[in-house]
Amino acid sequence: MTTHTRPPVVMVFAGVDPTNGAGTGADMEAIRTAGGWALTVPTALTVQDTSNVTRVEPVSASYIRSAAQCAMADITPDAFKVGLVSSIESMEAIASLIAEHPSIPVAIDPVLKAGGGAELSSDELMMAFRSLLLPLATIITPNRLELCRLVPEEATDNERARSIYDRGCSVLLTGTDPLDGEHVSEVVEHSLYRADHAPVRWQWPRLSWHYHGSGCTLTSRLALELAQGTPIERACELAQSSTWLALNSAYELGKGQLMPHRLYPD
Repeated sequence: MTTHTRPPVVMVFAGVDPTNGAGTGADMEAIRTAGGWALTVPTALTVQDTSNVTRVEPVSASYIRSAAQCAMADITPDAFKVGLVSSIESMEAIASLIAEHPSIPVAIDPVLKAGGGAELSSDELMMAFRSLLLPLATIITPNRLELCRLVPEEATDNERARSIYDRGCSVLLTGTDPLDGEHVSEVVEHSLYRADHAPVRWQWPRLSWHYHGSGCTLTSRLALELAQGTPIERACELAQSSTWLALNSAYELGKGQLMPHRLYPD
């Protein structure tokens, strides 16, 4: 008799990128490559290429809610991953859905800007994110610029991260993007901050190019590890390793950022 195994399932809320370098296409690829299954609920339609985002059209909150509820009634997710959310109504819908399942881990990539610099989040969306989604997150994966916007007060990275993890949410802070005026070193340091733990830091050789969808790749793989019950420190390590390999073997398809080769084996 044939038996059918069930892979770990991640429900993804994210934007749609026609190039599939970022957004739901990237999320699905990162999750499937590592042996999981992705349920994808689009939160926005975008016009973008490998250089920048030129247009974002929010998907209605009603659609997001209906699509997620329909899929979840049939297939129960083991983790949630949240990426680009482009309206407060959509954020409210996602937050209410996640809140109904408090035992399911939540990994959030706070997408605030496109890789080419286009602004993707208003001050009002930032306030809504802090009040609606942040309290539900298991872990968030900001870069240093995003952390500064999430916690705008004058402070160090450690102090900003503490203001988040004190609320119960771990922070995997990625150090790829330097702040204005900072020296760019040959090593990239990522740091995991958690309540009642000393920070854990990893260092990776800095790669020479810019990449489309690196944050999507990292957070989706992290969500998959959480879906399997991997301890959070180990989950962060595996997600970083997988992402570095995908970037190191990226494709030069367009005129802008390189496309991660997420089929690269771990």
